[in-house]
Amino acid sequence: MNKAELIDKLAKDAGITKTQANDALDSFTNAVVASLKKGDRVTLVGFGTFSVSERSARNGRNPQTGEVIKIKARKVPKFKAGKEFSTKIAGGKK
Repeated sequence: MNKAELIDKLAKDAGITKTQANDALDSFTNAVVASLKKGDRVTLVGFGTFSVSERSARNGRNPQTGEVIKIKARKVPKFKAGKEFSTKIAGGKK
């Protein structure tokens, strides 16, 4: 499912226009990004938790040349599915 398909589904399920659904989805994603940038977590009970993980600097290899390269430390977004969400995906109750 891509963003346009998700917007169509949200609009239909909530009985709102596609423009309103797009605005709601954009607001949600912007709020999650802003919270993660501040170092906060976003927890949606029954769905999962968005957080930021720190990756330390390390050495890697260029696969074409075999040359050792330095990979900088960085922050990466992370999502951990909640128990209820995982159960639904794994074929549990619907």
